[in-house]
Amino acid sequence: MFRSELITALFAGVLALATLGEVQAQASREPRAYSPSFGDLMTVVIQPRHLKLGLAGQEKNWVYADYELRELQGAFRRVASAVPVYRSTDMTSLIDATMVTPMGDVATAIKTGNSDKFVEAFARLTATCNACHESTDHAQIVIQVPKASAFPNQDFRSRQP
Repeated sequence: MFRSELITALFAGVLALATLGEVQAQASREPRAYSPSFGDLMTVVIQPRHLKLGLAGQEKNWVYADYELRELQGAFRRVASAVPVYRSTDMTSLIDATMVTPMGDVATAIKTGNSDKFVEAFARLTATCNACHESTDHAQIVIQVPKASAFPNQDFRSRQP
């Protein structure tokens, strides 16, 4: 009797190990979720919004500039949510401390349709980006006011007369 129970237990153990091995093998073949780095998010999410905002302002397309400013603000919130701490820096606090004033100045220039004020405010916003890069040991990343569009399939001019 003991021998048959032992054989049954061994068989059950072997079957369990084989099943576990198959489950682990299947899990290792499943694709892993992509987890973008902070740099990926800045390049894919933030930088295009900055560029489009700058181009819209250069074209005095205030409706679109307002849209892109809101998109940029939201993008910063989403990046801070995805990467709350970067190299021991609380990203929400850093973004709030550095970006609120320059973005507010850009918003004011857009609301008033003042091209000269937009140029000044956008330059300060861009300088703030670079100061943030320096403070997080990324001084080699220098953002500038756009000189050309990276989006040749988009017209940034205003459709309003």
